[in-house]
Amino acid sequence: MGQIDKLDESDGKTLIETARRAIAEKLSGKEGGLSKPGDAPQHLQEPRGTFVTLTKNGSLRGCIGHLVAREPVIEGVRQNSINAAFKDPRFPPLSRDEFDRIKIEVSVLTEPVPLEYSDGRDLLEKLQPGLDGVIIRKGSHQATFLPQVWEQLPDKKKFLSHLCLKAGLPADAWASGGLEVSIYRVQAFEED
Repeated sequence: MGQIDKLDESDGKTLIETARRAIAEKLSGKEGGLSKPGDAPQHLQEPRGTFVTLTKNGSLRGCIGHLVAREPVIEGVRQNSINAAFKDPRFPPLSRDEFDRIKIEVSVLTEPVPLEYSDGRDLLEKLQPGLDGVIIRKGSHQATFLPQVWEQLPDKKKFLSHLCLKAGLPADAWASGGLEVSIYRVQAFEED
């Protein structure tokens, strides 16, 4: 697995500010005002996969992203923050009243790489909790969990079972094989 290009705290602050500003602009009807990708440092204009996660009172309030690089990091964060706030199908669109109560986390991803494994036991042995983001695919079914999900599901079997359910597969699909599995790492930045 390739090394993630290390972003510093200043980059993280820029990404968090971009996400919050994009949501605020959408709420006020002034989309596209200040959060222009061209204003960002050059390394934040390189293509990378990104996710934006919103929480309120410690509970998930929205999470949307791209696993693979579709656009520059700064633009991905801008788009995904709006999508997490207003287009996550699990939640109603974010209201103005909620805006000051949400906490934003931005994740910048490495390129996913296939994980070769022989069976369910081998898969369990190869996964690294807390480090690996995991993508599973089988036919038209696909789902991912960011590495941060290991905090809620530290048991490898439960982690994989929940991921299978998220993909619309039986909970034990990971044990019976036949899944395409890829892993990635993230560098995450969270609001204070």
